[in-house]
Amino acid sequence: MSNWIGYLLIILGAALRFLPHAPNFAPITAIALFGGMYLSRRSAIALPLAAMLASDYFIGFYNAWVMASVYLSFAVSGFLGIWLRGRKNVANTLGVTLVASLQFYLLTNFAVWAFGTLYPKTPAGLLSSYVNALPFFRNTLLGDVFYVGALFGTFELVRYLLVLKDKKGQLTPHQS
Repeated sequence: MSNWIGYLLIILGAALRFLPHAPNFAPITAIALFGGMYLSRRSAIALPLAAMLASDYFIGFYNAWVMASVYLSFAVSGFLGIWLRGRKNVANTLGVTLVASLQFYLLTNFAVWAFGTLYPKTPAGLLSSYVNALPFFRNTLLGDVFYVGALFGTFELVRYLLVLKDKKGQLTPHQS
């Protein structure tokens, strides 16, 4: 896998954050899972973080602890992609995507509660944080499933077509 794919993913991930979209309907988790599956281990972690950092530079930074939880969550997704290596099939890919979405929801909303000012620092405040974030979790799930399907599906289709083309060339020798 050449480096240009990694750079293309960073640019794509950063660019898609600027387009109008539903909150949390974003490609960053898919990029992390894809990087973990197909690129080097370092790229699996660095790609989503680079895409976030590049776009956050223009979008703006916010509460450092909450941002750290978001970045940490995407790093966890990269590790989930690494785990997926050698176990890749539709069921495992979907399962890992759901785990990535869930850990993002749990980790980032805990950080919003713990480091933000929106909720009281009580169990009821934490519960309120999670309940109020459910619409965002729905978007996270939908976005992650959509972008993982699009990214992995497109990559596998292109790879399949290239193998098919190569086999076809081998099966039809030139006749004079």
